[in-house]
Formats: sequence, C-alpha cells, structure tokens
Amino acid sequence: MDNKTKIKSLIFLIALCLSSIIYNLSSGVSYAVPMDSARFKIESANVEIAGGNKSSSSYKLADTVGQLAAGQYSSTGYVVKAGFQYLHSIVPFSFSIANIMIDLGTLVPNIPSEASTTLSVSFGGAGQYQVTAIEEGPLKTQSGNVISDTVCDGNDCDETNVAVWNLPSIYGFGYKMSGEDIPAAFVTCGSLCYRRFPDRTALPVEAPAVVMSSQDVTVDLTSKPKDIIHASTITFKTNVSSIQPAGSYETVVNFVATPSF
Repeated sequence: MDNKTKIKSLIFLIALCLSSIIYNLSSGVSYAVPMDSARFKIESANVEIAGGNKSSSSYKLADTVGQLAAGQYSSTGYVVKAGFQYLHSIVPFSFSIANIMIDLGTLVPNIPSEASTTLSVSFGGAGQYQVTAIEEGPLKTQSGNVISDTVCDGNDCDETNVAVWNLPSIYGFGYKMSGEDIPAAFVTCGSLCYRRFPDRTALPVEAPAVVMSSQDVTVDLTSKPKDIIHASTITFKTNVSSIQPAGSYETVVNFVATPSF
C-alpha cells in the first residue's frame, strides 16, 4: 500500500479562556463614619485624599492616594485586595487562536510536515497570565494506529525539555514556539528545537505545559494605535516512517488561558 497517499494528519485545537474572580467573604461587623448632614451626603468607595480618574491628551490615570491599609490581606475563607487598582484595567483579558483546525496534509515518509497557528493574548491585570496546552491522546486513527510523540534527535526532549529535532530518521509528533511570552527554552535553543505535548491519557497523569506566560501587561503605549495584544506562533510537526500504517490520524489539543489579579 502506498503510504504517500494514505497517511493524513489533522489536529483540532480548543481554546478556553478562564477569567473569573470569586470572592468568599465571611460575615462580621464593620464600622464606618457617616458623612452626611441635613444638606449633603457623601458616598465613596474608599477614604483617601486624591483618588480618581485623571486624563489629558497624552495619558489616562486611575489612582488611589493616601488610602489607609492598602495591600493584599488574606485568611481562611477570604482574600482582600485593597487599593492599587487591583481590578481596574484598561486592557481586558482575552485569548484567541487564529486557526483551530491544523491540517498537516498527506504525509510522506521521512519528509517532515509542519503547520502553524497564532496564539493571541491581551492582559492588563496586576498579577500574571499563563496559557497551558495538553493533548487528548497522541495522533491516531479510529482503528487505533498511533503516531507517537517525538523524543527529538538525541532522545532528549519531553513535555518540559526542548531539544533539536532535525533528522529525517526521527519520527513522531511535536511542536515549537516563537514570538512573545513563550518559554525561555525555545528562545535559547533556537528554531530547530521542539518538545512533545503532555498527554491527558498517559499514566501517570501528565500536567499541562505552559506555552505562554508573563507578569507584564500586554499593552504597548508607544505604538499608534496602541497595541494591546501579545502573540506567539506555535508550529506543529510530524514525521513518519515507511512502515507507518496508512490512515487518517487525528488528535485534540486543549489550550487554557488563565489570568490572575
């Protein structure tokens, strides 16, 4: 059977964006000084000396000045973040994938096939964000034939470690990253370096891998118009031998983007 026309590979990508904040406040007693009289009543979210929104033709500023006890406080059952505009951001959190169906085409033995897509994130919180990825099993056919995940040229890459994969005699499935906020290992290793996705069906259970993360906001105030997106390119690669069973191989890769504040 001629594998040149029979082996095809397809990857489905799922993007999940988690941006929920849960407050669990225990009951208790609070005390405040009322600011009213027969002629006025002042209602304010906090007591300070110069807080508010300020702007001009070149900037916008939201601040709290002189607020007592600003900072983060926590105990069993609650977290309080007071002041510092923890949750007030001019950059909304979002995550997107340019193409959610990756077609690696008809695979030719010993000739690697690659396809790419773009991951885009906007983030403006006071904490950090991260995007993780995990595959729902290896590339395989409905009958159970499998294209195993790559181990790279020196049998030295895995779900965490990045290594060179350039030999046409090394088979499998893997990915590499380029662009903004990607793992440092991809930057230092170079464009020939790959690693394998964690496999949700593996035993022992494998944790999702971080593919993008940053503690910095994504907005670039020097660009016009202002750029609030950080983007990276993820490139999928597969290579098969001449004895790889023919068929249509598929898998699903889940991406989850999570911010913190």
